[in-house]
Order: sequence, then C-alpha cells, then structure tokens
Amino acid sequence: MTDIYDLNSYDYYLPREQIATHPAQPRDSAKLLVWNKGEPRHKLFSDIVDHLNDGDVLVVNNSTVIPARLHGIRPPRDEQSPPVNVEILLHQPIGNFAEWRAFAKPTKRLRDRDTIHFNNNITATITGRAEEQITLRFNLPADQVNIFLQEQGEVPLPPYIERIADKSDVTEYQTVYADENVPGSVAAPTAGLHFTEELLDKIRAKGVIICEVTLHVGAGTFLSVMTDDIRQHKMHAEWGQVSAETATIIQQAKQDGKKIAAVGTTATRLLETAARETGIIQAWEGSTDIFITPGFQFNVADMLITNFHLPKSTLLMLVSAFMGGVPHMQALYREAIAENYRFYSYGDACLLTRS
Repeated sequence: MTDIYDLNSYDYYLPREQIATHPAQPRDSAKLLVWNKGEPRHKLFSDIVDHLNDGDVLVVNNSTVIPARLHGIRPPRDEQSPPVNVEILLHQPIGNFAEWRAFAKPTKRLRDRDTIHFNNNITATITGRAEEQITLRFNLPADQVNIFLQEQGEVPLPPYIERIADKSDVTEYQTVYADENVPGSVAAPTAGLHFTEELLDKIRAKGVIICEVTLHVGAGTFLSVMTDDIRQHKMHAEWGQVSAETATIIQQAKQDGKKIAAVGTTATRLLETAARETGIIQAWEGSTDIFITPGFQFNVADMLITNFHLPKSTLLMLVSAFMGGVPHMQALYREAIAENYRFYSYGDACLLTRS
C-alpha cells in the first residue's frame, strides 16, 4: 500500500533525453496527455479546445516573469579580502520592489551590510541572512527597480535546463497573456506557455469564459521536498490575488453546473486558497502557503492543465491529490514516459479531470 506521506512515493526515473530544453514551436504543437478515469488519450495541446464547453471557465495566471537573475560584485572588504563575483536570484519582494529575499552564490562569502555592485552604479545592501537566503535592499526607488531588472537581469531558467538563457527565452518563458502591469514571478506558470493568441480566440469563440488571477511564482518552486515525511515540509509563500469579479464569475459557473479549468498548479493553489475558509470562492489577496497533498478537499477546480513535474516536488503532490491518489499519478507518469513526452518547464502537458 502506498504511503501518501512518504517522500519516496513521489519519486520516479526520467530518462535525461526527455527533459525539454526548448519549447515546442509553435507553442500549441506540444503534446497533450488527456487523462480521465484512468484512460489516456494522446492529443496535441491545440486540441484542448475540444475539452472545454460553452459556459466553462478557464482560469489563467497573468503574473509576468521578471528577469530575476543578476550578476554583481562584492568589493574587497580590506587588502586581504579579494572581490567576489556574486550570482543573485531574487524570489520574493518585501513590501515593494526595493527590498527582496534572494538566493545567492556564494552565500558563505557574504555578510550583513555587504554591498553588491552592479553596472551603472546600481548597488544593493545585504540587510539580513537566513541559511541559503539573503535579504537585499536596492539603492533605487521601488518604481525604478523593475526597470533596472529589465536592463541588467536575466531570465531565470530552471536549473535543470542546463544552458544559458538566450534572447528567445525573454518571450518564450512568458505566457502570451502575462500582464506587464503585474510583474513579480521568478518562474513561469509553465502550463500557460502552451497557449497562443489564436488558440485563446478559438476557446472564447466556443463560449468559454477566460478569467485572470495573479500568483507571483517564487523560486521556491524549484526546491525539492527534503523531509522524508512530507507533513514536515514547510511550503514557501507566494503572493496572490483573486478579484471580486473573477470570484463571482467562477461561483456563478459552478452554480450553473459548468466546469472550472485551472491552467497550472499556481492557479489551482490560488483558487483553493480563496475558497478555503467557506468552501465557496471569494475575493482574496495575500500570501498563500497552501500545501495540497492527497486527501485534500478541492472546492473550485474541476480540471487541471499542467506540465510534468520534478520528482519529489510539491507540484507532484498536488497532482496526486487532484487525481485521487498517488497510484493514479504514478500511472499517468508511467504513460507519459513510455510515450516519450517531454518533461518540465518547456515540456508537454496533461489535462486532468478531478477524481
């Protein structure tokens, strides 16, 4: 019998060649594994329109990925202390964009009150440290930090994509519906990368309502669970917002017996957070650290569009919960590996119906 709390229950072997290092071209030509009641069907992502009906609601995460990876220098502290090249990965703003929590390499060479220098006389002061993380405050007004990131930052491709980000990633690692007025993610909500403007138009033409929510994806999404008992894992927090308009549309659709299709685990986590207190979705704003594992009671999402996730990740645990248990997830992943699906951020997708 599968132990749903045992981290090893969420492990699997993936041939290295099935890790996607570039996206499908065009976006919606990626493969789509449709899984309903244990029966797999192999489609193209563009076929997703066939699985949505008039009055259904498609919920997308409109957060924009910022170029959150930076390279700077910590100057010498004294004559015996050489300068240190520093790589920074911003992952969560504190209050506003002037101050951030970040991962840094090499963390051990940094101290509180050290100053990191970037090009054009931009600096950031370390205001705190906690294990592998630091807190940085830029010498810029909050409204200028995003401009600085656009000029000097790099697209923060996940570590399993073993190449340097190039110019194409600036657009490819961004959904077509990302709203430039809501920057904040340091990882893409990757299920949404498969949509094109043309495919969205086809979906709307079928009478499907497309609603936007915002969840700023943090770098914690790259982190594996490290505790053998997953109940001991502390989930990273991410800021999100569900508007009153979106909540009303979704609730009305549910009352009318229509389906709610969440694009990605980020949208799913946010929707379930907004319905957590009463079981009914409502307007919500704040930081969520909801951890969805098997046995979770879903209140909103009926369908989940998602990519194939890393072993031992919280995202894989969410998928297991949505499918009604770990054995169902394991069967899905065996099928995807056997049929040579491409995995992870730039990989193929699956469409799941809630058990």
